[in-house]
Amino acid sequence: MSSHRAEARLRFATEHLRKPLRIEVASADASFRSYWRVSDGANSWIVMDAPPDQENTAPWLDIGARLRGAGLHTPEVLASDLTQGFVLMEDLGTRTYLPELNDASAAALYADALAALARMQAVDTANLPVFDRAQIAMELELMPEWFLRRHLGFASSCEQWDVIEAAFTLLIQAALEQPSCFMHRDYHSRNLLITASNSPGIIDFQGAMLGPATYDLASLLRDCYIVWRAERVAACVEQYRSQFNAGIDAATFRRWFDLIGLQRHVKVLGIFCRLWYRDGKAGYLADLPRVLDYVLSVARSYPELTDFAALLATATAARDLRIPNPEPRMPASTCAP
Repeated sequence: MSSHRAEARLRFATEHLRKPLRIEVASADASFRSYWRVSDGANSWIVMDAPPDQENTAPWLDIGARLRGAGLHTPEVLASDLTQGFVLMEDLGTRTYLPELNDASAAALYADALAALARMQAVDTANLPVFDRAQIAMELELMPEWFLRRHLGFASSCEQWDVIEAAFTLLIQAALEQPSCFMHRDYHSRNLLITASNSPGIIDFQGAMLGPATYDLASLLRDCYIVWRAERVAACVEQYRSQFNAGIDAATFRRWFDLIGLQRHVKVLGIFCRLWYRDGKAGYLADLPRVLDYVLSVARSYPELTDFAALLATATAARDLRIPNPEPRMPASTCAP
């Protein structure tokens, strides 16, 4: 970031807190936002830096207020400046779920996360963007563009493209047949924090939409950054259904959960590659094998998706997905748009 931006960031925090401050990097996310911890030696706060020419801060403020209004723990906002793209907020700490999840802690942490999810799904959805057919299709199409073509150098034949399109059609239809509710869209172990009260703290919620009821549940239980035994996941899915969606039979709910999780992971294969080839963020490539395992496991368990699983297995055979393509290219396909 430029020295001018750094000076403006610190000046914004100092003007509102009215005390000398130290500032250091807190974290960055997959967008152009960055987060900075400011401290007076005794207390600390977070400054979100969202350059206004690249990020719109208004949705973050709106969704955060909705979640806090429902009793969920999102950062309290002390000040904001939409023109500069700065927000001064409560510091929820550094204890994200991911490094603290283990067999001993998981039950209690996920109980908190699932209870928070149930409250979140009742949050007001007025004027939220809708996770509609066009949105779902756009997300799915990231995979063949960035994962298959750009990362693997794999150009699909006409027959292979037909397989991809058939799988995408099924996933879109399965998503649209679900009841809709508030959807965080990135509800997982890196966006949940252990807090002293009203845990978990919830962050990275600015992309919320009105969408399928099992989306956030799949995001949480089939986390791109940690894998749990299938038996534990199945038990959590059924417990959540019986507590909060008892009117939906178990088989239907599980199919919805599986297929919306598959939609999400197909999208993520594309996004993680785009973050490297477009944005220069290589760290997410390390998570590709885990995400691909999710995709293959679920696709192989549904007869109508076995051809899709076979295609992906062929495209990725004998390839270390964590290694960038040394000469990124987009080979032409004879059929794919």
